[in-house]
Amino acid sequence: MHESNWSRIAGASAVLAASLLHGTRPLSAQASPSPAITLDEAITRARANEPAFAAAIAQSRAADLDRSIARAALLPTAVYHNQFIYTQPAHGKTGSANASAADASISSEPRFIANNTVHEYVSQGQATETIGVQQITAIARASAAASVAKAELEISRRGLVATVVNLFYASLSADRRVVIAQHAEDEAASFLKLTGQREQARESAHADVVKAQLLEQQRQRDVQNAAIEAQKARLELGVLLFPDPRSAFTLTAAPTSALASRADIEAAATKSNPELKGALASLRASSLGVTSAWAAYLPDLGVSVAYGIDAPEFAIHAPDGVKNLGYSATATVDIPVWDWFSTQHKVKQAQIQRDVAKVTLSTTQRRLIAQLDESYAEAQTAQDQLASLDLSVKTAEESLKLTRLRYTAGEATVLEVVDAQTSFTAAETAREDGDLRYQAAVANLQLLTGTL
Repeated sequence: MHESNWSRIAGASAVLAASLLHGTRPLSAQASPSPAITLDEAITRARANEPAFAAAIAQSRAADLDRSIARAALLPTAVYHNQFIYTQPAHGKTGSANASAADASISSEPRFIANNTVHEYVSQGQATETIGVQQITAIARASAAASVAKAELEISRRGLVATVVNLFYASLSADRRVVIAQHAEDEAASFLKLTGQREQARESAHADVVKAQLLEQQRQRDVQNAAIEAQKARLELGVLLFPDPRSAFTLTAAPTSALASRADIEAAATKSNPELKGALASLRASSLGVTSAWAAYLPDLGVSVAYGIDAPEFAIHAPDGVKNLGYSATATVDIPVWDWFSTQHKVKQAQIQRDVAKVTLSTTQRRLIAQLDESYAEAQTAQDQLASLDLSVKTAEESLKLTRLRYTAGEATVLEVVDAQTSFTAAETAREDGDLRYQAAVANLQLLTGTL
């Protein structure tokens, strides 16, 4: 269908469909202005309102934060540690007035040999870091998981776009069908008037009037059905676009872009297809999972540095003037020895998941090839048929005019006129179906190539 027709019918047919549902004719003076929605604006509105797409965005952001968390695990962590420890004295009670000096020295020893003194104050800043292959691999795995999440977000976005595109052009087509049905009803009413005039002039039988009445009644039902379908299509689209799906709006279609060459489409699809990117990222993540599982066989190096006080009194200097502030450092190396084959089994699990990712990648590549062939062939066929469908409409319209002239001259029967009217309506409907088919095929190609 020509793009000028889309803009011509977008607003008027929506009001017409609503008015037909309520049994009234639209009044331009009473019609409130409604926003004009283009396909790009419809996609933008749908992205803000669709919950599944919002969940995909949240998942992608969470994956980015996981990568930041994994990177932070390689950096030292610092805490300010404060602790007071009281341990029961080994003998007597410290600070007793009757205790001798010897008893006091004995009572300053703690009862537990692991503790340092009866009263111990710890206030230290501690920095700790653990370095190992698992921690290093975790960053790469988090990056791969973030790539997978981004690919899934793009898949979700393109799925939403495909839904909006289908609903957008389906609504436009439904609006146009209302106009076609209304034209058919007007034609049937005009023909009924013609048969009545010919009957009064005794140029035709009353059977022609009956046949014309039956045709007009059917056309009226067709208008009502088309109006219902148009209203349903607009409500389905309104759910994605507005808080109230009953909001009035008009649709404006942009000129359809020409079909690109097969080589350009294949190159763009290979570069920008989200399913392929997601499969590649999943394979990389599963391969890193094998590396991470193998890393459990290797030792980890742990380093800890502390600076502060660990003394019998909470003070920078002791009563004898000695400075309590100091530092300590420890380094540990844990070498795995025996874990009852759990690491070996984790490596096998990771290898199994990697093999599945390889199969998924191969299947995704084959499916992409098939989708490209199917979508391109569909778009090319639909494009080739548009000119033929336009010619069929013109031919059917000319045939209807000639048949009516022949009927007026008494050279054609009422059945021939009815058949010509039916053929003209069918041709217009077929043209709308062809337009919708071409728009959907082009949109599928644009989704595969990442241009929409």
